[in-house]
Amino acid sequence: MSIRVSIDASGGDFGFPVTINAGINALKAYDDLLVNFVGDQTGIEKELKNNALFLKFQSRIEITHASEVINMDDSPSVALRHKKDSSMRVAINLVKNGDADACVSAGNTGALMSIARFVLKTISGVDRPAIMSAVPTLTGPTHVLDLGANIDSKPSTLLQFAIMGSIAVQNTENIDSPSIGLLNVGTEELKGNEKSQETSELLKKSSLNYIGFVEGDDIYKGNVDVIVCDGFEGNIALKASEGVAKMFSFFIKKSFTKNIFTKLVAIIARPVMKDFRSKVDPGKYNGASLLGLKGVVVKSHGNADIDSFFQAIREAYLEAHSRITDKISEQLTRELEEHK
Repeated sequence: MSIRVSIDASGGDFGFPVTINAGINALKAYDDLLVNFVGDQTGIEKELKNNALFLKFQSRIEITHASEVINMDDSPSVALRHKKDSSMRVAINLVKNGDADACVSAGNTGALMSIARFVLKTISGVDRPAIMSAVPTLTGPTHVLDLGANIDSKPSTLLQFAIMGSIAVQNTENIDSPSIGLLNVGTEELKGNEKSQETSELLKKSSLNYIGFVEGDDIYKGNVDVIVCDGFEGNIALKASEGVAKMFSFFIKKSFTKNIFTKLVAIIARPVMKDFRSKVDPGKYNGASLLGLKGVVVKSHGNADIDSFFQAIREAYLEAHSRITDKISEQLTRELEEHK
């Protein structure tokens, strides 16, 4: 069975040159993949003709015209109410109508969440969808959710996040029983506020592989597969990490360009720095999942290049291929029955 992915071709900072070429690379990687590029048809066709592999994969490519584009500074309400023929909205509509199994967009995050929730609705038993993404660690990727979709979640909602995250990681990373940690100010059982304590008790009673509380530095140790948190804490942790990474990069570059001797050292150290950069490259982990919707939606970084956007398409493909939405619905139903 083929997996059909609709791509918001106009979304992101770079649009067609990135989204279309990444889509063709994905066709090359997955024989059962079909892609539907959504956006201005003339522009899409022009970009496709510039790709040497277009004719080879032409039979697995569709184009759906959309006359509007959601800008990065458009408010979610404007995007939802006044841009109903935007490439983002049309791409999500394809999932809703059963013409695509997943959607990928590098566009406005707030607009994507609002439109996806409005069009697709949430799975039965899910209070709110959550944003989950992978981050690099000492031992491989750790997945964190929620990263900003919800700033004040109840313990029962955090349990839903844990279930959704566990199922997604189990199926996309081939981990039989992903370990779940709850982000807290300490690992001791008595640490944290009332919400943390209540959530921890719910997780202990669930069928999940819950290992207890984890602290902020555990995010990058790689000793847990899924870290669950409120969107408020998750987004702060993510932005703080990005800030540290930028500072680290700035000081390394400054140190290597200080004088002629440090520049020579930089040349010698180039292979080491290249290896280091490949291990922490955020592009390798591009593709944040909007979990809890009645359909697969993946958000790419707006400034993603071709390789990074390919990773977002890959995430959408894997989630659709493993029927993530159905499995989340099934397990949530079981958990809710057990907690009645």
